[in-house]
Order: sequence, then C-alpha cells, then structure tokens
Amino acid sequence: MTAHPWIGAYPPGTRWDAPLHTCMLPEVLDRAAARWPGRTALRFEGVALSYAQLDEACHRLARALVRLGVRPGSHVGLYLPNTPHYVIGFFAVLRAGATVVNYSPLDAGAVLAHKIEDSRTDVILTLDVPELADRMRGFLDSTRLSTLVLGQVDDFRPAAPASRPRAADGDARCVRFVDLLAAEADARAPGDALPPGTTRVPADPQALAVLQYTGGTTGHPKGAMLTHANLSSALGQLRAMWLDGGLVAEGQERFLVVLPLFHIYSLVANMLFGLSVGAELTLHQRFDTLSAADAIERERITVFFGVPTLFVALSTHDAVTHRQLRSLKLCNSGGAPLSQESHRRFVGKARCRLLEGWGMTETCGLGTLSTGAGEHAVGSAGVPVARAEVLFLDTQTGREVPLGEKGELCIRGPNVMAGYWQRPDETAQSFHGDGYLRTGDVGYMTAQGLVYLVDRTKDMMICGGFNVYPRHIEEAIYQHPAVEEVIVIGVPDAYRGQTPKAFVKLKTGTAPLSLDALRAFLRDRLGKHEMPTALELRDALPKTPVGKLSKKELHAEVAAAAATTG
Repeated sequence: MTAHPWIGAYPPGTRWDAPLHTCMLPEVLDRAAARWPGRTALRFEGVALSYAQLDEACHRLARALVRLGVRPGSHVGLYLPNTPHYVIGFFAVLRAGATVVNYSPLDAGAVLAHKIEDSRTDVILTLDVPELADRMRGFLDSTRLSTLVLGQVDDFRPAAPASRPRAADGDARCVRFVDLLAAEADARAPGDALPPGTTRVPADPQALAVLQYTGGTTGHPKGAMLTHANLSSALGQLRAMWLDGGLVAEGQERFLVVLPLFHIYSLVANMLFGLSVGAELTLHQRFDTLSAADAIERERITVFFGVPTLFVALSTHDAVTHRQLRSLKLCNSGGAPLSQESHRRFVGKARCRLLEGWGMTETCGLGTLSTGAGEHAVGSAGVPVARAEVLFLDTQTGREVPLGEKGELCIRGPNVMAGYWQRPDETAQSFHGDGYLRTGDVGYMTAQGLVYLVDRTKDMMICGGFNVYPRHIEEAIYQHPAVEEVIVIGVPDAYRGQTPKAFVKLKTGTAPLSLDALRAFLRDRLGKHEMPTALELRDALPKTPVGKLSKKELHAEVAAAAATTG
C-alpha cells in the first residue's frame, strides 16, 4: 500500500503529523479551570457547576480518597450514569495517583463480579439508588470490594438534605460523597491535590489511567489498559482535527452529553475534548428523543456526539423539527456504521455537519475521522487521525492487501492501548508486525486515503462459497422507505452453509413488510447470493448500553433455536 495516502485528504490548517501533547489527564481540567474559571462546565437537571467549582470538587475528593487509602496502584471503580459525580470522580481518582475502572450500570451481576475481581477494584463510587447501590452492597460481602462511596442526584443542589439515611445504612463500609467533600473543605495550596505530608505522585504519562473493559462477546470481558499518554494523545488527535480545522471554537461550545461517560467514545469525545475546549456539558442520564430535542433548543446546543440509532430517532420522529435542531453546527456519529439513508435524513432535518468516525476501546475510541472538508463522503469512516497509521491484511493469508482491496483493518499509533490487563497471551495475539493492532474490522482504503468498513471478521458470512457482508445488505435495506432500523446476521442453512436473515423495525404507521416485497425492492441493489432468505419484523431491536444496535442477542437466539431443533 502507498505510504500514508491519507495525508493529502487533510484540509488546510490541519496536519496528520501534528505534534501531540501527552500529559497527566488532570492537567486537562487544571488548564481549563485556570483559563475559564467562571464559565459553566457542567449542567445537570437545573444545576450549573463552573470550571472553578468543578476543579475544587475534584481536588477535595482526591484528598478524601487518599485518606480512604487510595494510592498509586489502587483501582477505583466508577459505577455511574451521566451525573457530575462521574466527572468529579474520574479526575479525583487520577489526582490521587490511582486508576479508574469503568463499570456499566447495565452489566449483569456475574459480569460486575468478574470485573471487580479481575481489575482488583477495592473502592467504587456509585449513586445511592436501589438499582445501583443495592446491587453493589451485595459485592461488599462476596468480592474483594471494601468501600462504597455513595452519591445522590441532588448532591449539587443548594438545598441538598443534610442527612440521607439510605447512604450509610449502618455499614461503615459505605460513605457519603457529600461527607467526603465536606471533610476536605479547607482551602488547598495552589496545585495541591493531596493531604499535607502525602508524597506527591510522580508525573508519568505512561502510567495506567483507565481500565476499560471490552464488551466480552466471547468469554469474560477483557480490560484494555489505557495510559495517560494514550488518552491524552487521543485528545490531541481530536483537537488536531476539529479545533485546528475550525469546526469548534474554544470557550464557545455547548455539548449535549447523552452517551454514557463510562463508554470510551463519550469519555474522550464529550468529557475530555469538551472540557479541553472550555465547553458547557449538559448531562442527560439517558437518551429520550423529545427531551434531547428540547434540550438542544433550550440550551442552544452546538455539538452533539451520538451513535446511529440516536440520529435515526431524531430524524424520523415527527415531533422533532428543524427549529429545535438549528443551533447544532457539529455532530459526529460513531460506535457503528451510519447508513447513507440515515445520514441523508438527519442532515436534511438538522441542516448541520454530520461527520463519521471509527474507533474501539483498544484505541481510546479513536482511529479514523471525517475531516469536515469539502463534500462529506457518506459511508466512509474518514481518514486516520493524527499520528495513526493503518494497513489492511488479507483475512485468509494475513498478507497486506493493496489499496481498494478488502482486508482486516490494523492500526498503530500513540492512542493504541498498552495491552490487555493480565492477559499477555491475548495481547500478543492482538498485534501484527511492528505494533499494529488487529481490529477484527473488515474494510478497505481508497487511493485518497478514505477508510470504508465493510463488516466485522466474525460477522462475515460464507454463503455457498461466497463472502457476504451483513453491512452491505443492511445499507440496501435501509433504503426502503418503511425501514427505521435493521440488523442482518447469518443463520444456518443446510444447502448454503449460511444465509442472511434480516431483523427489521419499521417506522411508526407503516404497513407490514413481507419477505417477498423486501426481496423485490432489493432486486437491483443486491446480488443473488446476498439476498436475505428470512425476515422478522420486531417492535424493537436489541441495543448495547451506548445505544448501538447489537447482534449478540440475535446470534444467541438463533443458536438456542438451532440447539432445540437439533
């Protein structure tokens, strides 16, 4: 492959070889608080915290965590939705010299227990609500977990209650978030994050900052080790593309944050990047189409990062109008490919720039991005971000393929993880050649350096000897005017080995769709070997915690059905 063909695609003002500043992540907030102390950093359910207030809260909690025994080498879990506790907890843990372990509120109990033990988490910060705190209390007796720090949704309201009987509940292992902050109310010395007499944590950007667990589609989830250098490099890559490219302006933007911050995409793009440019972050605990549209209009939101399902919801809901979305100037879709039809619908309604990108947990959520220059190449994942290099390997031979030919995407760069926590063998198997991470994504690169993703290696079907990619079939089905969402998977077929089956959610108010009608619509869009041979209409399709359409549950259903009939 021609060396770095993507460099020419970078617009004026941006550089692929831009210098990336690596740092300890708390410096991101330190710099923002020094530059914009009075500007609102977080908005949450009617409460606003300035950058100075956010910074002070982080310092207080860091000192409190040290008094609880948190030290360099400690692992502290965040088991939280999008509330200010997450942002404060994240920077406080790092200021105490420890490592953040992200936990999803949607994880099953067995997964949570595995993560606690595997990551060696001793302290977890969560909310004192039954669905979170009660679950974690059970792990105090059954795992290594020793301390729960319990927050409340109204902790930041001026009239917050002085006592909260649920929080301690007579158990000394449960401490209140507000009590920890109140105990550290004394003014700190400039730049001091730790109690007097505590040894200052040495600045080492190669230190482990975050253990971010992968989805665990096969076996137990694995912890990707993300260093301060990895994450600050990813932040620098976003700034090189979006700030240097003039897509955002410092001290002027307002972000709507509905993607969960415990997910790597939102953590980097919303929190780290947003705070680095002095943005106001409006936090929503969950996505609701009408609430999101109302917030965009009311708060004059300028930047919105989402996954395809969110843009589909906003563009297809009849009650959401252009007037509500007109303040938006930059949107980005990640986490999964966005269909061309979904892109067209959203841009047609919002009339703003909607870019696309690709990344994964192991790359700090970042790998390729649209540049925002010229006409958007719909369906492309963009070009490699600053200082990142990609190549494509033949899925059968493992040899590098030339431009335009499909292969497994491999990437290396300063944002690529240090490896999998306590899994040296799996780490070694995940890399190719001189530091290239094998991603499992199948795609190709054009002569202009644009990356197009076709599918996951594990999702590719072999139907009667032909390679068939579900993503290609989904793109064709999305063009049907009645289709809102679609997932295509391979199901067993006695003659062809595998055959495509489509699971479809129709738009509200549309007539039922038959398999024959769908195949007739697809006749000029797909080859015979790609035609779905089964169709199932559903009221809803499974999604991951971040809102991406999920195939895992459908594969499990098919496997269970096959086992029953077999």
